Amino acid sequence: MLKTAFVAARDRQRLQEIAGILIGFGVNQVVDRLGLRAIPRLTWRSTPAVDVTRLSQPERMRRAIEALGPTFVKIGQVMASRADLLTPQWTEELGKLHDRVAPVPWDVIRPQLEADLGAPPSEIFSEFDTNPLASASIAQVYRARLESGEEVIVKVRRPGVQKIIEADLRLLSHAARIVESEWPEMVRYRPHEQMRFIANGLREELDLLNEARNCELLAGLFADRDDIVFPKIHWEWTSERVLVQEFIHGVPPTDIKRLEEAGLDRVVLAQRGTDAFLHMSLIEGIFHADPHPGNLLAMQGNRLAFVDFGIVGRLSQRRRAQLLILIGAMLKEDADGLMAVLLDWTGGSNPDLTRLEAASQAFVTRHNGTTLNLGLVLTDFMTMARENDLAMPTDLAILFKGLVTADGVMRQLDPNFDLFAAAGPTVRRTMRTRFSMKEVKTRFEGLAAGLYGAASELPTLVHLMLVRLKQGRVTVEIELKGMDKLTRGIERAAARVAVGLVVAAFATQLAPKLMEHGTPAFATIGILVLTIGIGWILLLARNR
Repeated sequence: MLKTAFVAARDRQRLQEIAGILIGFGVNQVVDRLGLRAIPRLTWRSTPAVDVTRLSQPERMRRAIEALGPTFVKIGQVMASRADLLTPQWTEELGKLHDRVAPVPWDVIRPQLEADLGAPPSEIFSEFDTNPLASASIAQVYRARLESGEEVIVKVRRPGVQKIIEADLRLLSHAARIVESEWPEMVRYRPHEQMRFIANGLREELDLLNEARNCELLAGLFADRDDIVFPKIHWEWTSERVLVQEFIHGVPPTDIKRLEEAGLDRVVLAQRGTDAFLHMSLIEGIFHADPHPGNLLAMQGNRLAFVDFGIVGRLSQRRRAQLLILIGAMLKEDADGLMAVLLDWTGGSNPDLTRLEAASQAFVTRHNGTTLNLGLVLTDFMTMARENDLAMPTDLAILFKGLVTADGVMRQLDPNFDLFAAAGPTVRRTMRTRFSMKEVKTRFEGLAAGLYGAASELPTLVHLMLVRLKQGRVTVEIELKGMDKLTRGIERAAARVAVGLVVAAFATQLAPKLMEHGTPAFATIGILVLTIGIGWILLLARNR
């Protein structure tokens, strides 16, 4: 395939690494299904650091993903939350993926950092610890102090990582297209759309300027609250590859001992964290997409700080309204409402409605009369979607991942935490706003303006139609599915009829006359033509 050959030529070295790792960890089935063996002059040898013969397929894939680097780790982490696509065996194993890697040596980081800052770190910072505070696949973090005395963190993108990720994204986008064209049963999961969504998120995460903008955008949503904290960005030193922001002193919400020593109220922290996350997602439509314990810090006064904004999720107003309906359906045990939302989200599919209705009823029955554990509820919900051959939209998958992560953190703070109960005030406030007289009036005015605009154009459209009718210039275009196949069929049928008429005319008219005038050679030729013509017609009829 030319496209495969082109991709292999452009990214040959990276493709070789990927294929070698997959083969080495015993997941060569993926390589075979994608046809990578057809690319010439690639070597396949790779020796993993573990004995893969004793590992299950999900374990082999997880180990291979970790060896493949940041792009695959990020994708694997996203897929770990996709219970609507993968079985529990796979999601549990992919959930073990971590984004901690060996740090890049300071001697490698320093030239890039000096180029981005415009000066050596010693000229900008009064203190700079060259031992990284944290190291991930895309960037690593250092602790420093400005000349003004402010403590900051300096986040630096790993040298060369963008080139690797871009090559991976090109290859994976191509692979997604192959999957859609070669495996019809996978089309309903929209692999190319899923891949495009993940690629956009990764490119945003590579740009540290984007992370800084996300931080200030979310901070602006809580400008009137002092219980939710976001770090200050130092824009004069921030660029695409470097982010300098305030260092926040706080306690991770999972460190129960330190929380108690600091006299912090875990129940209040859980409620405030939930309120903040729901305010971002349900009301504002933009939210922190990865609120794991490392990205949340409890501060004095029961304040809660959010850090690390490389990935944020966004929800349209329509999607937020659907989420409110979903929460209401769950709380009211409304199986029909649950089914309606699910069908709306997966509108491109054609599920068995009777089976889906029974699954929806079983779902609300299972979670009836119990304290709702959001993680279990959402996982069960996505499992129901998978078992009915439905796939969730990608933006909702990111939200569900964030909700499940936040729910887990809040449960560590407060073991009796019930996110649905905690969400009550936010949901009621949102519903009051959405259905207030002011909001209804605004929507009605928008609808009236649209109708007025359409009505104002109606006389012109009617007049134009009448003129066209008088001139006989009205044309109608009809597009029928499969028309090209029908056209080819008609052409073949016409050809058969023409040959049949010629053969019949020769057999009934010309051949006898030639025989009467004693031209046996022409008669022989005629019989031969007649035989070939009849045989051709029979062959076409057989292969119709």
